[in-house]
Amino acid sequence: MKILYYDCFCGISGDMNLAALVDLGVPKEYLVQELSRLNLSSEYEIGIKKAEKLGITGTRVDVVLKHKLDDKTYVSEQTIHEHNSGEEHHHSDHSHEYNKEHQQEQNHEHHHRNLEAIEKIINSSDLSDKVKKLSLDMFMKVAEAEAKVHGKNLYEVHFHEVGAIDSIVDMVGAAICLDYLKVDKIMASTVQVGGGFVKCAHGLMPVPAPATVEILKNIPINTGIVQFETTTPTGAAILAANAEEFTEKIDFSIKKIAYGIGHRDLEIPNVLRVYLGEKEIFEKKEEQYILETNIDDMNPEFYGYVEEKLFEAGALDVFKTSIFMKKGRPGIKLSVLVNEKCEKNVLDIIFEETTSIGVRKFRVEKIMLNREFSKVKTAYGDITIKKSYYKGKLVKYKPEYEECKTIAKEKNISIDKIYKAVYRQDIK
Repeated sequence: MKILYYDCFCGISGDMNLAALVDLGVPKEYLVQELSRLNLSSEYEIGIKKAEKLGITGTRVDVVLKHKLDDKTYVSEQTIHEHNSGEEHHHSDHSHEYNKEHQQEQNHEHHHRNLEAIEKIINSSDLSDKVKKLSLDMFMKVAEAEAKVHGKNLYEVHFHEVGAIDSIVDMVGAAICLDYLKVDKIMASTVQVGGGFVKCAHGLMPVPAPATVEILKNIPINTGIVQFETTTPTGAAILAANAEEFTEKIDFSIKKIAYGIGHRDLEIPNVLRVYLGEKEIFEKKEEQYILETNIDDMNPEFYGYVEEKLFEAGALDVFKTSIFMKKGRPGIKLSVLVNEKCEKNVLDIIFEETTSIGVRKFRVEKIMLNREFSKVKTAYGDITIKKSYYKGKLVKYKPEYEECKTIAKEKNISIDKIYKAVYRQDIK
């Protein structure tokens, strides 16, 4: 299993994420070429170069807006990513003089796109369907947060800073890089959000800003490592939409380490560290549930019928245990293994088809060997076998019962002979 792990000890922002993934191995030429599919290249330039913070060397990404006046193009010398990366608190320091009123119009255009406008930009591009979906999933996280904070409908929300060109580049770029890396799982550490106050579109707010903390809901965070916003809404959305697990435990082999360099100078390294790792998976784990009930007043003949209906409803296993209940009454403990998908249908059958008036529910973790099916040739025909592997090695196999049963009936021989015919084969 190939794993991408985000070590967010100094938070995460959109440009730091892009920089870290390029540093990890995504070719910068590939990223720039894919971003050109957005058809927005006339509005920005992207700079990718090696940089360092407090002795840590990595990659830095600068997204610089272009402003057009009288058919002339003026490019800011300083990235608008002035805040950490800090894509949502822009400050342009241009070397060329130009009409300030026009600049305000440009900024208004960049800062007030809504979700519909973002979707149109992405969906009308030549990007792959997977990259489009990943991009829109991230923007949806921001839209949902903004809608909740401001009490508006999703499509009424204007993204302000996160709707700007630079943030579109950051999130679509993230999707391009993640698609290129093709990892099996994305994980992250607890997310450091920083401290102090930050100037947002709606005024001065304490860190974490409302949209950021809304996006990070149900995700573990740390605060106060510096008096500065270290995690931006864009960075938060990248994690919230893509990371499957947040943990400090690194239980995989680290194969490569990379750093995305931030723009601010802090007392700690202003970098995003990422790991590319591998983990051997020998068994499959699933979270399932056991539904259990004690029954002492039902006709025993009904159990076979109930069991059939439970399996038809999706039960993963059904078993019965003889028990003694209060006052020495003999009874049956009916246990049914289920997942979330079939739980409701199984409960319906238990309450409608048995005398049970209550069920206990337990969460269990099921650990299964990796399995595969294949055919073996025998004197009685081809028979399917199920092979089980542990640590990559075949440890056991067995013929499929229903096939053996059918053959035994058709040929009028004992099922034991068919099983023995299978086990005589050289299985690899």
